[in-house]
Amino acid sequence: MTDDINSPTSGFNRRAFIAAAGTAVATPLVARAAGPAASSPVPQDASLRVNVTLRINGEIKSLTLDARTTVLDALREHIGLAGSKKGCDHGQCGACTVLIDGRRVVSCLTLALAAEGCDITTIEGLSKGGKLHPMQQAFIDQDAFQCGYCTPGQIMSAVACVQEGHANSDDDIREYMSGNICRCAAYPNIVAAVKQAAPEILKG
Repeated sequence: MTDDINSPTSGFNRRAFIAAAGTAVATPLVARAAGPAASSPVPQDASLRVNVTLRINGEIKSLTLDARTTVLDALREHIGLAGSKKGCDHGQCGACTVLIDGRRVVSCLTLALAAEGCDITTIEGLSKGGKLHPMQQAFIDQDAFQCGYCTPGQIMSAVACVQEGHANSDDDIREYMSGNICRCAAYPNIVAAVKQAAPEILKG
């Protein structure tokens, strides 16, 4: 028995209909894909240099930097303040710690652009009028360093630790200084230095 729908005498051919339907559906898709993207954003080159104004130790510094430059590299490579050390460059050792608006920050992970308009304090900015900051003096008095590489970051973190109110006990100091690694293991002396400096910092 002949299927009328496929018979040559019928006005309708199933195979021809399916083929035509498939073409009709595919055509707008192909046309849309071939056309230009309606609103694709133009990617910005991250290596382009930008103007940045940083306030470091009370002084304004105007720089032109690669947009990806960190605070640490801006300090060391562009301004000449080499006190903040590059240790792990992954934010894990604390050697690069600086204060930004009074908060301790690992400068190797902080973009200079993000610090624009903020107050940045480095180890060079702690002493005033040739007199060492109480924490700097305490590190000397307590012999709280050996090789000294981690010391600038330790001191900056210790100042913030006291100002945050976390220097009330040895355990507190150890806990809130744990982000700063000393490979020489001068930890007991560091704790002693924080305890010595805390009263004078809080008083002044």
